[in-house]
Amino acid sequence: MNLTRLLQSQGFGTRRECRGLVAAGRVGLAGREQEDPDAEVQPEGLIFSVDGEDWRYREKVYVMLHKPAGYECSQKPRHHPGVLGLLPPQLRRRGLQTVGRLDEDTTGLLLLTDDGQFLHRYTSPKQNIAKVYRATVRHPLTESQLSALRTGVVLHDGPDPVAAQAAVARNAHTLELTLTGGKYHQVKRMVAAAGNRVDALHREKMGAYALPADLAPGEWRYVEADTAS
Repeated sequence: MNLTRLLQSQGFGTRRECRGLVAAGRVGLAGREQEDPDAEVQPEGLIFSVDGEDWRYREKVYVMLHKPAGYECSQKPRHHPGVLGLLPPQLRRRGLQTVGRLDEDTTGLLLLTDDGQFLHRYTSPKQNIAKVYRATVRHPLTESQLSALRTGVVLHDGPDPVAAQAAVARNAHTLELTLTGGKYHQVKRMVAAAGNRVDALHREKMGAYALPADLAPGEWRYVEADTAS
């Protein structure tokens, strides 16, 4: 792969813009400034720099973001800032998509990727990807509410009961709920159907990924692809 194509694949601009980066002496390989935009490079494992900042070549990108409240997961947000604005422009240019969505007032773990197969696997209902939420509820939790969530509650958009994989009270007003579905506002609607109300919602886990304690709201990091079948 030539250097211009590599830079373009990593989100550093159009072909013309990437050639201009090299011509301006802003691209380095192994600590040495590059001058030939057509130089052939081996992309796998390559570390390159742009304006002194190191980047690793990634054929596909997998990002974990700690979503703050007040952000939309839409590609074209309407009422609040979009989560993609929390990422550097190089990643935004790669066409990352959110792996599922969180409501604008919901916080916590959000995955983004440009890998279509990964996106499909993690969002397909057939895959039963478990998602763990921490919900702060308005009224003290009761055993009857927890039992209803585990056995299934009926939502207005379907006749069949929808059940949580697990429902545990961490304390009187904190519910840990594990779901494998992805219905619209599912956690809030299930809790309401069980006789309570969600005042705050936070996603802690999704499939093989857990939100680390040292990732602050609005921060992101690269993760590796979950290849487990």
